[in-house]
Amino acid sequence: MDAAASIDGRLILADGTCFRGVNFGAEGEGATSTGEVVFSTAMTGYQEALSDPSFTGQILVLTAAEVGNYGINDADLEAARPCISGLVVRDYSRIASNYRASGSLGAWLAHHSVPAICGLDTRALVRLLRSGGVVNGVICCDPSQNAGDLRQLLADTPSMAGCDVASRVTPATPGTYSESLGAWLPRNGVGTSVPSRQLRVVALDCGAKRNIYRNLTSRNCEVVFVPLSTPASEIRALRPDGLFVSNGPGDPAAVQSAIDCLRELIGEFPTFGICLGHQLLALAIGAKTWKLKFGHRGANQPVRNVVTGRVEITSQNHGFAVDSASLEACGGEVTHIHLNDGTCAGFRLRDRPVFSVQYHPEASPGPHDSDYLFDAFIEMMETRKPLSDEIFRDVQGRPAELASAAGR
Repeated sequence: MDAAASIDGRLILADGTCFRGVNFGAEGEGATSTGEVVFSTAMTGYQEALSDPSFTGQILVLTAAEVGNYGINDADLEAARPCISGLVVRDYSRIASNYRASGSLGAWLAHHSVPAICGLDTRALVRLLRSGGVVNGVICCDPSQNAGDLRQLLADTPSMAGCDVASRVTPATPGTYSESLGAWLPRNGVGTSVPSRQLRVVALDCGAKRNIYRNLTSRNCEVVFVPLSTPASEIRALRPDGLFVSNGPGDPAAVQSAIDCLRELIGEFPTFGICLGHQLLALAIGAKTWKLKFGHRGANQPVRNVVTGRVEITSQNHGFAVDSASLEACGGEVTHIHLNDGTCAGFRLRDRPVFSVQYHPEASPGPHDSDYLFDAFIEMMETRKPLSDEIFRDVQGRPAELASAAGR
C-alpha cells in the first residue's frame, strides 16, 4: 500500500459499525455500493473469485494477508467483468509481479466502477461476521457522501434472503460455449472420461463460471447454455443428452421459474447440479433450503464422500444450504457432507439419473480433488441410469490409477 495514500474509503455495516481504509478501486462520484458483506478464506485466486457471478450483490472481504501481487489477466476471468459489489482487503500490493498480468487489480476494479478499500483490520471484521453472521453493508470511496446518506442507502438495501439475484446474471439469450481447459488440463487424469460420441449438454445458466463449461467441453461435450427462465418444452426441443444446472447468486427459493422447469424435467434427462443448481434441484423434488449464518466461501473446505469414504478439499461459495431431513423425506440421498458443520454437500436420486453437489468441482480457484464428478456425469449420460456406488468408486479412483500407470 502506498504510504502517501489517505484514508478515504469507508465500510459501514447494518449494525452501525464503521471501518475506514484506503481506496484502491473506483473513487469519486458513483463509487458507492451496497451489498451483503461476506468473507472468503481462500489464500489465492482472488481474480477468479471477484469474477464469479455467485458473488453478485455482495461486498467481499478477503482474509489473505496481501492481495493484488500478481495483478489481473483476461485468461483467468470467470466472467467478463468483476461481479462483486465491493472489495475489502488488509494489504493491497500496487505492484503486480506476474509475467501474465495485463494490469493491476486496482485499475481493473476502477475501470469497472467497483469500489475497493484496504488498510483496515480485516481480522476484526471477519470475527464480527463469524460471531453475528453476515450483514448488509455499504462501501464508499466518494468523500462527498455523508454518513447519514450512506446509512439511508443501507437501510433501503434488501436482504439476500428472499432475493432473486440469479435473474440479474443469467444470459439474456441461449448460446454455446466451446473453450476447453487447454494447457490448464490437470495432470491427474481429468478429462480422460471421454464419451464414444459428442454429448450435448444443455446448461440452465444461473450465472455459471466459465471453468465449469471448460471441464465439460474438455470431455467432448457440446455445451448449449440457456437462460434460467427457459421453459421445459424449449429444453426438450434441444434434445439434450444431459441437463446441467449451474451455480449462481442469491436465495434459491426465490428462483421460482427454474424450480418449476426442473420439477417438470426431473429425471427426464441425466442431470447434474452445482451450488445454486444443487439447491434448485433439491427444491424441485420438494426439499427445503435455509440460510447459513456466514456461509462457506473459500478454497479449503473439507467434504466427505459418504459413498467412498474419501475426504475432498473443495472450493465453495454459497450462503444457503439444503435441509438434509427434508431432502431424505422426498427421496433424495445425501452423498457428501461438509465436515465443518455437517451440512448437506451433495445428493443423488436412486431411481432417476440426478445428482448434485453444493461445492465447485471445477475449482478455479481451488484444488482438483472433486473433478471426478464431471466424469460421473459423463458416465451417467452414457448409461442414462442413476448414479451407482460403483460409478462413484470407479471415477473417483480413476485419475490416481492413471497417474500411477503413467509413472507420475
